Amino acid sequence: MADPHEGLPEHALERLRGLRSQGHPDGVFTSDLSVNEYLLVREAGFEPIGMVLGSSIYHIGYQQSRWKQSMEMDVLTQAMYEARELAMSRMEEEAAELGADGVVGVRLEVNRYEWGESLAEFLAIGTAVVAREPGGHFRSFRGKPFTSDLSGQDFWTLLRAGYRPLSMVMGSCVYHVAHQGMLKSMSLVGQNQEMPNFTQALYDARELAMERMQAEAHEEKAEGIVGVRIDEKSHGWGSHVIEFFAVGTAVTPIRADHEISPPQIILSLND
Repeated sequence: MADPHEGLPEHALERLRGLRSQGHPDGVFTSDLSVNEYLLVREAGFEPIGMVLGSSIYHIGYQQSRWKQSMEMDVLTQAMYEARELAMSRMEEEAAELGADGVVGVRLEVNRYEWGESLAEFLAIGTAVVAREPGGHFRSFRGKPFTSDLSGQDFWTLLRAGYRPLSMVMGSCVYHVAHQGMLKSMSLVGQNQEMPNFTQALYDARELAMERMQAEAHEEKAEGIVGVRIDEKSHGWGSHVIEFFAVGTAVTPIRADHEISPPQIILSLND
């Protein structure tokens, strides 16, 4: 049988042993939640037990593009997706080590260092939580701790409305946008006109990222995805190569009735 801690370094295990968990209720908790988020997560019936993280430094391969052709860069798409999956799985492993029911406030970061142009660190960070009431079914259908990039406020609102998070779902597409020929560019000087080749390329790339995110939600047996956002970044590949990254939280109902509290007017006393 494989070692369940094989992917976690020894210092990570030492840190986790000092955190509050099901087997260590007297440990301290750590959290990157704001004060308001922390209190609302507790109000929702969960206890923060520790910050969890996963990291992967990944070498991103090379793929040749064609100057006049819009096309997906399959090698780069696969690298960006797999690296994030490695970081997420290691964060989930730390949460499972703590006996957590889920991870809230997850954020995914991509960092570049001076070690090389083809190297990047993919980092997943969040706060592991455990339900105060025993017997709650908050893990995913695969038995893993749920993951969510919702804020503490949105997490509380979601639970009150009768839904629960299942998993962060994501889709990636790295796309090369064809260059415009010099003669064509000169003919458009001073004119208002849509650039169909650019429009279609960006449209296709976004659709591919969204489609892959939705496919993950289907695999999680989700009813829908909330908090979706689409990030567009170059990551240093050049002006005509861009990644479209779609990410959101897949959710499922926990009861038949979904009573929504009416909005309330709040007067802020802050400057």
